[in-house]
Amino acid sequence: QVQLVESGGGLVQPGESRKLSCAGSGFTFSVYAMHWVRRPPGKGLEWVSVIDKTGERTNYTDSVKGRFTVSRDNAKNTLYLDMNNLKPEDTAQYFCTKESRFYNYNQQYDPPPGQGTQVTVSS
Repeated sequence: QVQLVESGGGLVQPGESRKLSCAGSGFTFSVYAMHWVRRPPGKGLEWVSVIDKTGERTNYTDSVKGRFTVSRDNAKNTLYLDMNNLKPEDTAQYFCTKESRFYNYNQQYDPPPGQGTQVTVSS
């Protein structure tokens, strides 16, 4: 059973930074591309970023390019999201999830199985 546990959220002021983590278990973490998605208050899921299984290739939604960096440590089965220069519009519940097919990259992600971690950006 796929388990993904997000952590690291909290209340931050605009312009500050935050690092999220996602610990995976129940599947072979190292062979899947991994995604970060988020759900802003009152809205649906929004895709944020993807990283390939080796960590060499990444993609971001336009609104976070240059501010967010996704990375992974396959030895620790952990995915990270470094968020810098946070803005109020980044306020959301953040989730990690895996690519649906291990041989694909940035095609389709599974519904997030975890609880997510809340990031609130407010002064």
